[in-house]
Amino acid sequence: MAEMNNTNKDFTSTHFVSALADGAYVWPGGYPKYFVTSDGEALSFQGAKDNSEQIAESIDSGANDGWRVVGMNINWECPDMYCCHRNERIESAYAEDQGCEDEMTRQSRGG
Repeated sequence: MAEMNNTNKDFTSTHFVSALADGAYVWPGGYPKYFVTSDGEALSFQGAKDNSEQIAESIDSGANDGWRVVGMNINWECPDMYCCHRNERIESAYAEDQGCEDEMTRQSRGG
């Protein structure tokens, strides 16, 4: 499941369309972005772009159909993150050669 740090219950289809129009990387920094769905899955920029009409409809209707995007995030350090739709790897900003830690592992270390 994707991290939910930068999601917003008020994420609208206007926010979504704007995020797509801004491109696959945030600026400044050029960090790779991805979208988070209401069921906690990660959706790549290209996966979101390919299904933008369905996603906008789901956002507007509040559907919990797997397509409603609730936010956008940056994949900082997880080289093992994959798009739930395209099954493609979502680029990470820093940890291309490291595996992800899950939340339970971080908590067990006190992090």
